[in-house]
Amino acid sequence: MSERFPVVYHPNYSIPWSERHRFPMTKFFMLYQRLLEEQIITPEQVRQPRLVSEETLSLVHDPAYIRQFREGSLDQKKLRRVGMGWGPELTQRTFAEVGGTVMAVKLAMRHGLACNIAGGTHHAYPDFGSGFCFLNDVAVAARWFVAAHPGKRALIVDLDVHQGDGTAFIFGDEPRVFTFSMHGQKNFPFRKQASDLDIGLADGTGDEAYLDRLAAALPELLDSHSPDLAIYDAGVDPHVHDRLGKLALTDEGLYRRDRLVLEACRSRGVPVACVIGGGYAENRGDLISRHAQLFRAAAATWTGR
Repeated sequence: MSERFPVVYHPNYSIPWSERHRFPMTKFFMLYQRLLEEQIITPEQVRQPRLVSEETLSLVHDPAYIRQFREGSLDQKKLRRVGMGWGPELTQRTFAEVGGTVMAVKLAMRHGLACNIAGGTHHAYPDFGSGFCFLNDVAVAARWFVAAHPGKRALIVDLDVHQGDGTAFIFGDEPRVFTFSMHGQKNFPFRKQASDLDIGLADGTGDEAYLDRLAAALPELLDSHSPDLAIYDAGVDPHVHDRLGKLALTDEGLYRRDRLVLEACRSRGVPVACVIGGGYAENRGDLISRHAQLFRAAAATWTGR
């Protein structure tokens, strides 16, 4: 085993300062800096992905929609559904983000564990975006994996507080990809899709109840379905102080959740590729600290400490 697990980061994850008033995406760069400053990761373990190709995107997304997104010709109805404006910088960031999750899958298959300092855009559908998501990086990476590895199966573990409705829809008739979403039942999206396994939680669910439900479900899924790869969406919006979350996990609860997922996969020899998912805090520093928990948990799981 190498000393450290691979981490994926692309400079395009960071929107230039002049664009930050339009694109509130600065958390990626801030998280990257925090991880380096606190020596949770080192520069040597960072890999830079290529921008995803349109051929790979078309494994999930409609080519006409990809072209409209790339060219900035999406109509206002589709932009309103996403909830944010378009710009060429955003296109480059999104293509980098999807490419980063595909790279994380490739690295996880080689090393057993890899984390993308971005990703989790699970509300995007084949021909439209939703909920701040234009393209579905998790779905593209999973579809790429099963296409590139005939006979193998993937498990998507989505613990963002919002159901991964786009992902569930995309893989509704795909037996090679099992979708598991544990989310706030009364939270967005208010019209849920059917994942292979959905666990809807009541508002105010805290650490112990949350972790009990997860511990009862995930190991059984891993044992019964024997996936060849897990893709883990580690959204931090279940936090008690998240603006959009409505659940009540603490910082410690998030860390224990991430350790539970990573150790359950690693102990069974299932490679796991991680993305950071959503998080919506009033204080950006608090948000960065919550996202950093995933990388602390990954480092601890990697070293067995």
